[in-house]
Amino acid sequence: MHAPSFPDGQQIISPGALLLAYRSGIFPMADSAEDDEVFWVEPRRRAIIPLDVFHCSRSLAKTLKQDRYRITVDADFAAVIDACAKPRLEADGSMSGTWISKVINASYRNLHALGHAHSVECWRGDELVGGLYGVAFERVFCGESMFSRADNASKVALAWLVALMRRAGFTLLDCQFMTPHLASMGAVEVDRDRYREMLEIACAKPAGSSLPQAHAELAQASSPGKLIAQSFTQTS
Repeated sequence: MHAPSFPDGQQIISPGALLLAYRSGIFPMADSAEDDEVFWVEPRRRAIIPLDVFHCSRSLAKTLKQDRYRITVDADFAAVIDACAKPRLEADGSMSGTWISKVINASYRNLHALGHAHSVECWRGDELVGGLYGVAFERVFCGESMFSRADNASKVALAWLVALMRRAGFTLLDCQFMTPHLASMGAVEVDRDRYREMLEIACAKPAGSSLPQAHAELAQASSPGKLIAQSFTQTS
């Protein structure tokens, strides 16, 4: 398919098409960073993280309690998606490609500007060392990608996301494809029909508040990381 034209000449997928796709259980990908074409994906097996069984390891809990990183929401969406789009070094020494093309990058920046896509940033001082981004609607958050440049940084960002979703009244955290990293944090797979059922239920009514609002409330605590770690201990 061809994406519509963006005002500055960069093609994008229209926000309406993107949100309709997500509400239907479908999301876009590209074959490479330079590919102008996107294809639509609906996995047979879907990875989700049940919000009440998020697995917080001892090392992650320690990092959270220490408030080692400063966490923000929507402070630098562009930097997060750009970091997620960079090639990564694999365990075998090879460099992986990316499915986040220029079209997809521009499309989600536009969706963010409209308030439908959000990022969680993990900072060490003024340095962005980890984060994630995704799409939020009703009581659903569809995680798109994450990155890490420091120990446990992406895990901290994910832990904060789960905590914020709980506080805001979200019910479904979609991780799309299972990975060992996600499995270690409590992700499970459901089949397509079960995912559609969960999606329909989560879309039946709005969340109690937005993720940025939930972050503003939680960030007022003297040690928000400690509160988050304790909440996982109480529910695991």
